[in-house]
Amino acid sequence: MLRKKTALRLAAPVAVLALALTACGGGDDEKSEGKKADTSKSDSSDSGSGSADSADSDAGKPSALKPGESTTGRTKEGDATVTYDIAAQKVDLSTEAETAKLVSDPKKAKGLVAAVAHVKYTHKAGAPLAEVPDVGDGAEIYADGTRGGLLIGASEDAAGCEDELELEGWKKGESHVLCQTYLVPAGSKALEVHWAPEDSEGEPVIWKFAAK
Repeated sequence: MLRKKTALRLAAPVAVLALALTACGGGDDEKSEGKKADTSKSDSSDSGSGSADSADSDAGKPSALKPGESTTGRTKEGDATVTYDIAAQKVDLSTEAETAKLVSDPKKAKGLVAAVAHVKYTHKAGAPLAEVPDVGDGAEIYADGTRGGLLIGASEDAAGCEDELELEGWKKGESHVLCQTYLVPAGSKALEVHWAPEDSEGEPVIWKFAAK
């Protein structure tokens, strides 16, 4: 995973951060296919309150969390399983003009804006990370019930977001804010951040946000 993420970063021209733009609302795009294929990258989450383990574990629990509320999830990091405390803090929206500067072909982003999900992850249990963390890859953004298009390479330069390539050695007790950037329709009314381990077949944890 370290080599893959490093290659993606190095491949990005200085002025063009968008490496891959998936169609908004696609159910079987590259990210979804990657989740199905890469079964070595994550594990099922804890069955505790708010976890993304299975639909059964969520029975009788709120359907969504409020901004900043935390849940517990587990994911495979290299050869070890790590337990995290996870809290989606906010979603920042850009303007259409700002978004056009992020993508290699502004025409493909017409009518769309970049949404940046800020998610705080706290290492609760497990070995220190020997490689770049995978936990942040489980976050997705939905707008008005439809998943946006993943914009690769933009989050690392967003204000308040940390570079996951610098987080090798992440150990118990440490917290870091990792971000994901998706393109969503301008004028969306409601935003959601979903998180689940990448190979999980269970329901994701959801945080709801009002689009501003």
